[in-house]
Amino acid sequence: MLKELQDKKTKYLKDAEEFKKNRNEWNSKASAFSKRRDELNKQTKELIDKAQEYRTKRDEFNNQVSENKEKRNELNEKANEVYARVDSLRKKDNIGSGRSLNELRKEIDHLEFKQQTEVLTTEKERALVDKISELKEEFKKKKEQLEQNQELKSFLGDAQGLRDEASEFHKKVKEYADLAQEYHDKMIECFREADKVRAEADAQHKEFVKAQETADEFHKQFLKLQKEIRDFDKVIVGLKKKAKTEKESKDKVEYKKQAEDVFAQFKAGEKLNTEDLLLLQRSGFL
Repeated sequence: MLKELQDKKTKYLKDAEEFKKNRNEWNSKASAFSKRRDELNKQTKELIDKAQEYRTKRDEFNNQVSENKEKRNELNEKANEVYARVDSLRKKDNIGSGRSLNELRKEIDHLEFKQQTEVLTTEKERALVDKISELKEEFKKKKEQLEQNQELKSFLGDAQGLRDEASEFHKKVKEYADLAQEYHDKMIECFREADKVRAEADAQHKEFVKAQETADEFHKQFLKLQKEIRDFDKVIVGLKKKAKTEKESKDKVEYKKQAEDVFAQFKAGEKLNTEDLLLLQRSGFL
């Protein structure tokens, strides 16, 4: 039975070492997944921070767009008021005919805005450009006609001055709008990249959890065998102790019998050697 227990203990020691090896391997894998996950999470945070910076810049430029657009619109409104006054005087004095400068100006502005903001086919783009050119030519001729009247010429000069000033603000509107769009695109790209990296980090985390669970399972098996081995040790030690006690008891009986035999020889007058005498002395017969 003792040999059987010792053989089982040897097998358990081998199995425990294998569980320990597997546990350490999976812990190493879990550590690698954890490290990669943390690197990706850090990268995600950096991308989000960068996207927030782009958002701040975009909002700043959008504010500039709003401010300059407001100034442009105010000036255009003032110019339109002057053109309306010119039209009123024109009708009153019966100067010129057809559409007013104000109507032409508004239509030109509307078509130019359409050209700048809408995606058009080549054919529609060409037709729109031709229409704008036609209206500008009509506006120019009507303006030249009205400028024959000095009072109207003065008003038209004021209106043109306001329009020129509004045009400068319009340039700024377009400039800041382009910049706002640029930073908006950068922001979107950063958020898109952050989502991609975050997804990869989540995948690494799932692998980490699986590796850690596998390592934990091997560790449980290792601990279980360690307990079994300790239990075997207790039983083996007990059996060895019992065997030793039994052997000592058996040896003691044999030793006493041997001493009794020698003592019987001594009483019979037989000659004893030194070893026999020592045996009798140790056994208490002398």
